[in-house]
Amino acid sequence: MEIREIRKLKNLRGELSIPGDKSISHRSVMFGALAEGTTKITNFLEGADCLSTIDCFRKMGVEIQRRPEEILVHGRGLHGLCTPTGTLFLGNSGTTTRLLSGILAGQSFSTELTGDESLCSRPMKRIITPLTRMGAQVQSLSGNDCLPMRISGKPLTGIHYSSPVASAQVKSCVLLAGMYADRETSVTEPVLSRDHTERMLRFFGADIKSEGTTASILPEPELCAREIQVPGDISSAAYFLAAGLLVPGSEILLKNVGINPTRDGILRVIRDMGGDVTLLHVRQDGEPTADLLVRASALHGTTVQGSIIPTLIDELPMIAVLAAFAQGTTVIRDAAELRVKESDRIAVMTENLKRMGADIEATQDGMIIRGGRPLHGAEIDSHLDHRVAMSFAVAGTVCDGTLTIRDSQCVDISYPQFYRDLYSLQPDLKE
Repeated sequence: MEIREIRKLKNLRGELSIPGDKSISHRSVMFGALAEGTTKITNFLEGADCLSTIDCFRKMGVEIQRRPEEILVHGRGLHGLCTPTGTLFLGNSGTTTRLLSGILAGQSFSTELTGDESLCSRPMKRIITPLTRMGAQVQSLSGNDCLPMRISGKPLTGIHYSSPVASAQVKSCVLLAGMYADRETSVTEPVLSRDHTERMLRFFGADIKSEGTTASILPEPELCAREIQVPGDISSAAYFLAAGLLVPGSEILLKNVGINPTRDGILRVIRDMGGDVTLLHVRQDGEPTADLLVRASALHGTTVQGSIIPTLIDELPMIAVLAAFAQGTTVIRDAAELRVKESDRIAVMTENLKRMGADIEATQDGMIIRGGRPLHGAEIDSHLDHRVAMSFAVAGTVCDGTLTIRDSQCVDISYPQFYRDLYSLQPDLKE
């Protein structure tokens, strides 16, 4: 267990290039592996989750070269994967698990999947149900609809699936299985989730369409290798947006950040709270990107609910911290999905913010935060959740006293250089 102490900072200033988007990094390897030819990926996120994806595809016969400036994926085509030797270990990565399950459902071999303790507690019935309807044989080996699972590839039938949750992982799982089905497969969500799968599959050559909250794909696409420049991850940028807003006298420029409209909810909430964020050099090539200039601001409470939730689900822990330092009340609703992430993020954020002196109340599907109270340092249990750890690291730069984070190394899952980047904005300090 690694313990890290965070103390108050001032006048954060400088530029940062945010690490590559985790969602896009995962997909670039997966789709590159199923394409014909060699896919070149730059700004790939070298986090533990994305490395789990690389490891799994290597074990299925895909040659993947990791170079200092690029990843080369030598694709084997849609039907070129080989039977893995042994169980595939997915680490902590829910994205790898759910997307890979869709691909494995259409293979000619059986595969067993497992992960760490946290991943093995996350719900998999949400993908088992549609895959079973398509004809796949998916078995939860513990009988609890969680990992470990065995997936036996079978001939698949295209379906229309109405998902009860707005989840890019569920949608992607079904669409990827649909590539191996006998006819068109479509997924309708209650509200639109992030659309990286649809954008990238279309870029690789798949016949995929989107209309409203429904996405559909035709089977047996001929995927062709591409060059992919992964934009900076807005979920990782969120911590520096928050630090720039909260630490007095701060001004930070975040370079080349993805602002996909299915992911930019954090920007909308910041504006609703009175935050000063300016978009510069907006680019619309494939995945839209921009440089984000953030300045310290006086924030006020807001309500976060409804269709915006899927666009910022991973940023809600950071929004809860912003709310604790803002004046007035912030209400977060319709976010029950937080309870089945790497931790129960509603319970964990409530518990730890209370330790710091915040006035916060957990609800079944969110939180009520009455902001503006002075917060102090405390011992924070990250519950091995990277987004919890990074959110409280930002809180520690503003609160009085010393904030201590247990298991602080869990940030390696998505942002290995997080602490280095945070302290780089005050060069006189060392990590």
